[in-house]
Amino acid sequence: MRTANTMFKDKPEGTGSQRPLPQRPHPAFSWFSRRSERLLVIFTFFLVVFYMLGGFEGAFPGDPESVRLERHMNAGTTLYPYETKKSSIDWGKVVPRYPPRQTLTQPPTVPAGSVRAQIQHRFKKESANDRKKRDRRRRAVRDLAIQSWSAYRKYAWKKDALLPLSATGKDQFSGWAATLVDSLDTLWIIGLREEFDEAVAAVAEIDFANSSTPLINIFETNIRYLGGLLAAYDLSKREVLLQKATELGDLIYAGFDTPTRMPVDNINLLVIKSGEGQLIEPQVVSASPGTLSLELTRLSQLTGDPKYYSAIARLNNLFHVNQNRTLLPGLFPMYISLWGPKPDVTSGTAFTLGGGADSMYEYFPKLSQLLNGAEPSLLSLTHNFLTSASANLFFRPMIPDPASHDILISGTANILPNLDTKKTSIHLNPETEHLTCFIGGTYALTGRLVSSPEYLETGARLTRGCVYMYKSFPTGLMPERLTMLPCPSNHPSLLAASCQWNQTLWDETEKQPGLPKGFVSSTDRRYILRPEAIESVFYMWRITGEKEWQEAAWDMFLAVANATFAKETGGGASVKDVTIDPSMEEIQRDDEMESFWIAETLKYFYLVFSPPDLISLDKYVLNTEAHPFLVTSAVIKV
Repeated sequence: MRTANTMFKDKPEGTGSQRPLPQRPHPAFSWFSRRSERLLVIFTFFLVVFYMLGGFEGAFPGDPESVRLERHMNAGTTLYPYETKKSSIDWGKVVPRYPPRQTLTQPPTVPAGSVRAQIQHRFKKESANDRKKRDRRRRAVRDLAIQSWSAYRKYAWKKDALLPLSATGKDQFSGWAATLVDSLDTLWIIGLREEFDEAVAAVAEIDFANSSTPLINIFETNIRYLGGLLAAYDLSKREVLLQKATELGDLIYAGFDTPTRMPVDNINLLVIKSGEGQLIEPQVVSASPGTLSLELTRLSQLTGDPKYYSAIARLNNLFHVNQNRTLLPGLFPMYISLWGPKPDVTSGTAFTLGGGADSMYEYFPKLSQLLNGAEPSLLSLTHNFLTSASANLFFRPMIPDPASHDILISGTANILPNLDTKKTSIHLNPETEHLTCFIGGTYALTGRLVSSPEYLETGARLTRGCVYMYKSFPTGLMPERLTMLPCPSNHPSLLAASCQWNQTLWDETEKQPGLPKGFVSSTDRRYILRPEAIESVFYMWRITGEKEWQEAAWDMFLAVANATFAKETGGGASVKDVTIDPSMEEIQRDDEMESFWIAETLKYFYLVFSPPDLISLDKYVLNTEAHPFLVTSAVIKV
């Protein structure tokens, strides 16, 4: 009987244990061999030169990487067969207590043949040396992403998050494998076919009616879970992903089952099952309802069911009609109320682009991009908030580096009453946070959408500000929250104002010890694997094609990789204090690896060093969790 071992042999079948001695070659054959060797050397030399000049890919351009990747990831049958299991409750069949009283609003479309602006820079063919350097850097990012995914797969499979130091997992949201769902499109983008197929098979088993907690945060569920499923479907066309996205979309839609048809902050599963309708919280951060539009719109586009878009259209209209009625016209307060018979999005006194508000502003231009500009109110919302933010939130910091003077930082504005004049005044708090670093990319994207060089320049200065904050600290990382010293200038234009280092002013300023010059305080010195800074660097690179952004990204990646690597598992771990000099003291880490580490941070780094056709900004719009949604029904204007 033939065994498995006989399939692999050292010698052909039927030969004995002894081999014949080699015969002396004929003299003519020896001369021929030497000549062949010389030809082989010459051929090898020209082959090396040919490769350095771009090889066959340069001489005979083939399919772009995005096409080859799609073929690799989507062709053939899945490597992990699965049976789709529907959730034990069909949320779409639950009868609402407060059904819509008006006709559903269809997602707007543009006429056939309509054109839209080109977002991405028109990249020229790169040199062989540039390509090799970029590939080397991209492989480093890919290796780190694989290590982090492998750590999650080994120690926290199907849990929401990995605990990278204690080598276990935890459920921090609903127990629906947040890291797995959030990472789906990253696995696809970096070409891990087997890992992607295995993850899709795991998604097929998720029961969106069986949660680890009865309260479901609508914001996190929407951006991480629904966004992850929709993007993975747009990339792979695996039908199970759209089916699961629809199941989850119906659950999120149930969060609008309120008397005013405004969404809750936390969906109560027990209340949905009872059919009692949801209770809106008295006060929520504006980002919670303001960051539902992109995902629900895409779900309506893919399913043909307008109810999801109709739900957020009413919400966007509420923002639109009230935008210039706030205490800081153009901007919305951090805290709003959708409670009661008349929602209030105007009376708050704190205004920021940071936590609690950030992604609401991010979604105004991105939803316009997804809809190909078919809803004019979205560009109005975008223009008004960008104009007001430039006038009221941004400042130039006083820093000692003359080469980095041309930067902007986003602070927080508070409206304060004046008892003497019975009027209000605007107080700018120069505290910023890592979350605000998204805004540079938003300005740059809008600059392309509406052909505004001014927006693009503002985006570049804001992004350089975040890059500066990274490189200023000994770990090469920016802390979660910090305060800088604004330039003492009353010039009406931030672009024209001069800002020189004033040592006397700095010496007189009250500040925390141990911080670089120009930094007054830091109330949260952690780095928790956040993506916002590299997000804006990615947008600046893809939109301008300027090499400074790739170089900045590489410096940031080296700092992030060195500071966050957890040797216990291979995952990424949050850093406790970025102000500590690693050459003097060992970096201390927290036992946390948020799902956005793989979903966003490493994806943005990877895309910076990828060919620009991979997830082109002319074809995709990325949600606030970096999930790419396909933009359809329009032609790029060239």
